[in-house]
Amino acid sequence: MRFRNIKKRQKQQQQSKKNPQVQYARYPDKIKAFITDMFMIYAPILYFITYVVMGGKDEFQSSQLAPLIGVTLYALIYAVLISKFGQTPGKKAYNIKVVDDKTYENIDFFRAFMRFVAFLFSATILLGLITPFYRKDKKALHDILCSTVEIYTEK
Repeated sequence: MRFRNIKKRQKQQQQSKKNPQVQYARYPDKIKAFITDMFMIYAPILYFITYVVMGGKDEFQSSQLAPLIGVTLYALIYAVLISKFGQTPGKKAYNIKVVDDKTYENIDFFRAFMRFVAFLFSATILLGLITPFYRKDKKALHDILCSTVEIYTEK
């Protein structure tokens, strides 16, 4: 074999190690996973706070602290699941995993929690939820801020 062919093959092997073949999660699947998580995680939290802790919907609606506690509990559960497994139940249902955008490995708890906070911010201003339409890697604003990406996993 010629020397340049050997070098070319080595270079290709190094690039394939650096950039594993990943398929970025599509936006409709991300939305479906989010809705699934809302029903599987957030709705039971709100139900528990409303009827067990507060005693009814009137007390829940008059309280400013109860919704904050619900969102905080959801954020903590979300961060634990993302940091430990890379997936929430909704993301698992659609074979989506949240990983670091350079190493494609799971992120730590603090970064997962900050990603959730950044998601709340980007959803509030709506600009963050539009960015995936203009990016090749389908990253939303909270993914850009936290250096994460949502990819498909093998089934």
